[in-house]
Amino acid sequence: MESDEQLMLRFQAGEVRAFEELVRRHRTPVFSFLLRLTGDRGRAEDLCQDAFLRVVKAAEAWEPRATFRTWVFALARNLAVDEARRQVFRRAEPLDDPAREPAPSEAPGPDAAAEGALLRPKLEAALAALPEEQREVFLLREHAGLRFGEIAEVTGVPESTVKSRMRYALEALRARLEALGVGPDLDGAGARSASR
Repeated sequence: MESDEQLMLRFQAGEVRAFEELVRRHRTPVFSFLLRLTGDRGRAEDLCQDAFLRVVKAAEAWEPRATFRTWVFALARNLAVDEARRQVFRRAEPLDDPAREPAPSEAPGPDAAAEGALLRPKLEAALAALPEEQREVFLLREHAGLRFGEIAEVTGVPESTVKSRMRYALEALRARLEALGVGPDLDGAGARSASR
């Protein structure tokens, strides 16, 4: 299987199918990251599309200095940060909070689905309560699967800062989940995610 970087080089040479393969590989993880970062499916969809449009626009000048995956997450993150800054000035709170849909995943068994349905809102609330820098690092690590060094590249902060933010995020998530009645003795995706 070709690496992302090889596909990007092929796309630079004019092969559209190489770009389609990059989108196929990375669209879901980038969208999932943006959905959890923004909490808004529509905004995440728009930002994900914009990130891949940026890939197209920057393709000619792209050089394989960092992995493609790190680069596309950096593009997505920067777009989300810029959009969040703009939203501060034009934010209008909705009268009722629409239900959030989870990111696509494999279908769990009935017990796990029931447990997940109970834990998911608590985990989402705990994630939403994190400071933005901590939530971002947690999502890039736990949901996007980036290594700490890659997260440092994406966020533009030292790796030691990334690790500190992750530690603080985990501590805050544990405390928040315990306050919501979810302890480390429970099995299930929500409790495991918070204890990693």
